[in-house]
Amino acid sequence: MMEFWLISVPLDKISCQSLEKLKRVAAKSGLATSSRLHVPELKVGTLDVLLGLSDDLSRLDSYTEGVMRQTSQCLGEVMEEFSGKLLESMLANGVDLATYVSRFQWDRAKYPTAQPLKTLTDIISKQVSQVDTELKSRRAAYSQVKASIQSFERKNEGSLQTRALTNIVKKEDLVLNSEYLTTLLVVVPRMAYALWEKTYESMSKFVVPRSSRKLVEDAEAGIFTVTLFKSVTSEFKAKAKNHKFTVREYNPDEAEKQKQEMGRLAVDKKELHRTFVCWLKVNFSEIFVAWIHVKVLRTFVESVLRYGLPVSFQAVLLQPSKKSMKQLRQQLNSVFKHLEPAAVTAKPDVGLEIPDGSTGQQEYYSYICYPIKINLVDPS
Repeated sequence: MMEFWLISVPLDKISCQSLEKLKRVAAKSGLATSSRLHVPELKVGTLDVLLGLSDDLSRLDSYTEGVMRQTSQCLGEVMEEFSGKLLESMLANGVDLATYVSRFQWDRAKYPTAQPLKTLTDIISKQVSQVDTELKSRRAAYSQVKASIQSFERKNEGSLQTRALTNIVKKEDLVLNSEYLTTLLVVVPRMAYALWEKTYESMSKFVVPRSSRKLVEDAEAGIFTVTLFKSVTSEFKAKAKNHKFTVREYNPDEAEKQKQEMGRLAVDKKELHRTFVCWLKVNFSEIFVAWIHVKVLRTFVESVLRYGLPVSFQAVLLQPSKKSMKQLRQQLNSVFKHLEPAAVTAKPDVGLEIPDGSTGQQEYYSYICYPIKINLVDPS
């Protein structure tokens, strides 16, 4: 599991000493790697605004993560044939996710720090909502074309009794544009080949001698052609049925239309796949970047609410060792216990359910801590 913990503590002497101690212990014992995360100077606003933003950002955090995971899941689905290159496609600003998080820099062009916190939150919310809406639309369009192709493909499977004949019968197999003659396609069980050859010419007076030819066969049966006068078609079908031969209905014009439609769908899917993959890569990056900015906004707002004014806190990014998360948490609780004694309790967080199963509830600690889980390919 690839995970970071974004923590924030006040800049008082004890907390700074505790943080340095944590870094030394974590590095020495292999609990985690650490790096400072720069939080820009942002407009604080009023207490009422900060309290409202705390809830808004919690919801936006969950929503943005949900859209991000849906985007990555969709990218995995459409890149199924190239699943080995999936991680290479999930980048943020051109670098892998862990690198982006560990080297985070606030994007002042997208999210100007001169804007109020509420405005920044609204900018990200609108951005995520637009991606969410377009993702659903593009996903539906791609799925529809894919389903149509799969429907055609299913028709080309199964037994010769039901399989589509579009890719089996060619124009040269049939008598076309004749005023009197027509060609029928007959499914004959393999064990009855000899009976067919012996009887088909006598099923009607007007069957063209030696006109039968086998087009295709599977493990159970074969499809044979037979040419006869149109006037005796009904009689021939009835006698064929008595011998347990099945005459397949076939319309060359309709078959040609289906072949053209299949070709059109294949072209549409190829083009949709190309543009959809490109769109997913670009917008996954956009949403991931937005999500990390939401985490930083939450850190700023909660730090001001908890540690007070003037703004005085430091944010640190920890990357826990997979097997040492419990020990790292214990170490954090120990070194920062002076901030709020006996503070570790479950605190409901105002949030939404997200696709990876999160319930929107997070742990409350004496220090501020926001997990950043980037295990988008392997959920383990």
